[in-house]
Amino acid sequence: MNELLSLLETNEFMGNSLFTYARSLVILIVGLFIGLLLHSIIGGRLKGRSEAAGNNGRWWIAKLSFQRVAMPLYYLALLRLSLEGLTLSDSFNQVLRGIIAAVIAVLVVRAISFLLRTSLSKYSVKTGREDDERRLKPLLSLVSFILWMIAGIFLLDNLGFNISTLVAGLGVSGIAVAIAAQGILGDLFNYFVIFFDRPFELGDFIIFEDKLGSIEKIGIKTTRIRALSGEQLIISNSGLVNAKVHNYKRMQRRRILFRIGVTYQTEPAKLERIPAIIREAIEAQEGVQFDRSHFSSFGDFALIVETVYYVESPDYAIYMDKQQAINLIIMRTFAEEGIEFAYPTQTLYLQTELNQEPPSRIGFTGNRPD
Repeated sequence: MNELLSLLETNEFMGNSLFTYARSLVILIVGLFIGLLLHSIIGGRLKGRSEAAGNNGRWWIAKLSFQRVAMPLYYLALLRLSLEGLTLSDSFNQVLRGIIAAVIAVLVVRAISFLLRTSLSKYSVKTGREDDERRLKPLLSLVSFILWMIAGIFLLDNLGFNISTLVAGLGVSGIAVAIAAQGILGDLFNYFVIFFDRPFELGDFIIFEDKLGSIEKIGIKTTRIRALSGEQLIISNSGLVNAKVHNYKRMQRRRILFRIGVTYQTEPAKLERIPAIIREAIEAQEGVQFDRSHFSSFGDFALIVETVYYVESPDYAIYMDKQQAINLIIMRTFAEEGIEFAYPTQTLYLQTELNQEPPSRIGFTGNRPD
């Protein structure tokens, strides 16, 4: 045994004794065996807990973190430890450091991206706003791009490149780009305003300025709206944030005001009965709350009865169904009670004088009528 050890120590290969290579190999094998045990015991337990919870929740996150982050970092550390006692060339050390830095950068970026997506998904489920995950996908892509840029700079630094000039150039370029892209950055900032303040969400029906439609997509720079006429409106986020927006999706109930005109020949007793007729028609509808009905004014050709009621639903189709049912009841009741609706009319009064002058005196040159 001593002779074998002496042989291993005295014989060298590429500047390292055979004993050093054997020690590194033993460390690597033992470390791989321990890694397999950890993967089997801890990974199996986390997998069982995750499956029991329906592959959701903290156990699922712990399982993925263990598999995708902890174990790769363990094997990376094991590789570094196994090579620690070896005398390696500078070029090999530099390549090894580059590989290790690249793997660490990839693992860190993937871990941060995974945590961001998982946190967003959990937040969406918790708040009941599943569309948040869709809305933030463009932003997550931007964050991932920035993380990969930082990882690339970190990798170049570990490979021995002088990145101070690169960072300074990126800083100056960033200032120039920020000045040139003020509008884009403003839209990006207003994207965060829309996300956190939530003046509207996907699927909401809104009216702003002279445009109306349903929110179809909220992007980093623009929001896309499907107009009632079918075309797609593309509006900048800054334009929407600065505009007065009417969000009809947030309407709890719909207030309805309508007027009915009846003829001036309507008898006072029947006119007094009209508000009660309208009230009965409204209260006969389910999901409708009567507010008031009054003989409000004298119109040019009609006596005006004004009525207000509420539909306990923001749905426009439901409102139209209720209004139609109310109108039909009012028409039938008016017909039964002999109440006439008014429509634009004019009355022409003709006055005839008995002692008229001869037509010739008023410019008439024909025969005088008998």
